[in-house]
Amino acid sequence: MSCAPAGRHMGYNGAFCRPIAMPKAKPSAKTQQDAQDIARATQRPGQTKEQTKLIAQGIQKGIEQYKKQQKAKLRERDKAQKKAKTSEPQAVANPTPAATKQHPLPWWLLGISWAAFAAYLGLGGGSLL
Repeated sequence: MSCAPAGRHMGYNGAFCRPIAMPKAKPSAKTQQDAQDIARATQRPGQTKEQTKLIAQGIQKGIEQYKKQQKAKLRERDKAQKKAKTSEPQAVANPTPAATKQHPLPWWLLGISWAAFAAYLGLGGGSLL
């Protein structure tokens, strides 16, 4: 005899082979208040309270769906960062020699500029005081 979960919002209690009701998540008071404020702000003249209430419920569902999507995106981003973090130590262990070598051009330019400055002072082109 096999027991399967009955219904969409039902859980499964394997020990006793009977479905159990899963509690439905209650929206937060802030979400409800935000939805109510938006519904009131967009209310048309002659619109009944019942219509406004239905609009607020729709807005509330939209907010909840948006929050779920953002949580899913955040989980995926965290998984990607964690995966990148675990593979990172292997790449850092073998640094390439080209990354540590400096180009000599900046040092040459610095030397030439100091030599030109010394020649300028040596020819009496300016005084520092």
